[in-house]
This record gives sequence, C-alpha cells and structure tokens, in this order.
Amino acid sequence: MKKNKGITLVSLMVTVIVLLIIASITVYTGKEVIKKAQLEELRTNMLMIQAKAKEYVELANFKIGINPTAEKKAAVRQEIYEGEAKLQKAEGTTVPVSITITEDMYKVTEETLKQWGLEKLETNERNTYLINFDDTNATVEIYNTKGINGKYSLTEIDAME
Repeated sequence: MKKNKGITLVSLMVTVIVLLIIASITVYTGKEVIKKAQLEELRTNMLMIQAKAKEYVELANFKIGINPTAEKKAAVRQEIYEGEAKLQKAEGTTVPVSITITEDMYKVTEETLKQWGLEKLETNERNTYLINFDDTNATVEIYNTKGINGKYSLTEIDAME
C-alpha cells in the first residue's frame, strides 16, 4: 500500500484564509499608523511655526506700547510681520471655506521658513501655513490649508487627540 504524502486541499485553504486575515489586519494597522504619523508631523510643524510667531507678536506688542493709535499699530505690524519676519499678507491666498482670511492673517513664505531655520517644511499652493496674529492678547493661531480630516487650525488639530 502506498502512503499519500502532501497537503490536502482543506489544509491549504485554511492556511490561505489565515494568511489573508493576518494580511488584512496588517494593512489596516499600517494605514492607522500612517495617518497618526501624518497628524503628528503636521502638528509638530505648526507648533514650530507658532513658537517663532509668538516671538514676533511679543516684539510687536513691545513696540506698539500702551494705547497706540491705529496708524502706529499698522506701522509696527508692517515693520515686524512683513519686514523682520518676512511674512506676506494672506489676502488672495486660496483657502478652504472653513478658514476666514482676516486683516491680521499672514502667509508663511519659503523665505520666512529659511530665515526661521525651518527650511525643511514644505509649502506650496495646496499646503500653505497661515498665522493669525492677535496683538491685544499676544496670541497666534496657526492654520494649514491642506489640513487633516477637515481640521485646519492648530487648536482643532490639538483637540483631535
């Protein structure tokens, strides 16, 4: 009598099914890890820009002084934000509908990033960083026009976690 050696069709099918289940779990987990890494990268970039922008809002507040005239405030803002920080007014920038461009909002340029030592951050038409300065409260809000999961401001992204 001859002994049959080899794998049966049933055991082969079970093996294939188990491998497919393991592969699908791995793909799902990999996608989640990639999304989380993208979120953290965007958040980190925005935090670095926020740290630099806070230096400029403090300097502007110092130069503006107490009870400034509108003209003095505008002149100091132009000197600090557009001159020293090399920012551009955000007017005319293409943004998602949930971002409202205000007169206090500035666009981060390649030149700005280079000056701030952040030249590794990428900006383009679809991925632009915006800074909304609030001189009165000495705060800044950072926006990214690409965003993630429909969230564009640093405050919204921080709330996601």
